[in-house]
Amino acid sequence: MEKITVILADDHTVVRQGLRALLAAEDDIDIVGEAENGRQAVQMVKKFLPDVAVIDIAMPVLNGLEATRQIIRTVPQTKVLVLSSYSDDEYVQQLTEAGAAGYLVKQTAAIDLLKAIREVSRGNAFFSPAIAKRLRDQCRVALVDGGPVRRRPDYLTTREAEVLQLIAEGRANKQIASELCISIKTVEKHRQQVMNKLGIHDVAGLTRHAISKGIIENNAGLSAV
Repeated sequence: MEKITVILADDHTVVRQGLRALLAAEDDIDIVGEAENGRQAVQMVKKFLPDVAVIDIAMPVLNGLEATRQIIRTVPQTKVLVLSSYSDDEYVQQLTEAGAAGYLVKQTAAIDLLKAIREVSRGNAFFSPAIAKRLRDQCRVALVDGGPVRRRPDYLTTREAEVLQLIAEGRANKQIASELCISIKTVEKHRQQVMNKLGIHDVAGLTRHAISKGIIENNAGLSAV
């Protein structure tokens, strides 16, 4: 029997251990790697070419949304299954637009994860039941209203989103340039573009925005309002 190869990416060791214990009991699933941030996840996918990458959204260095975009762009045969504590429509839309094959809320992951991995490995989509219902409802509304979905004016490119996350994590321009292998001048350009698109012109505001969007976790007790 050919096994489904899987990579797990979550910055919480306890969560990864729980997921690993759940999957290791299955004869048709093989965990080939684990990552604690989005950058590692992308690197592991490129190295191991797994059938499925299980990705958390809120991870340091590179969040799950940007990791998903990079995985789909560079290793399109790997199916990305997103795990998140967030289930609102904006997250789901962004991840499906990025190419994710499935989206599970962590609260129901223990129930749905095995089925989700098997489904997406076959080329099918899988969403937590509550999310799937909302998507069906939205499709019906879109069919009635007609017309294409327009990209929002505050849509960030992959590089801009990477810069935003690193700014929100407290990195200086020089550190961001080193992390992304780009010049400080390019970092400054992306930084200004992010501020212009979001209409936010200070680091504290960018950090609150990143927390409110789930790009980083609120470990410092900052208000996301």
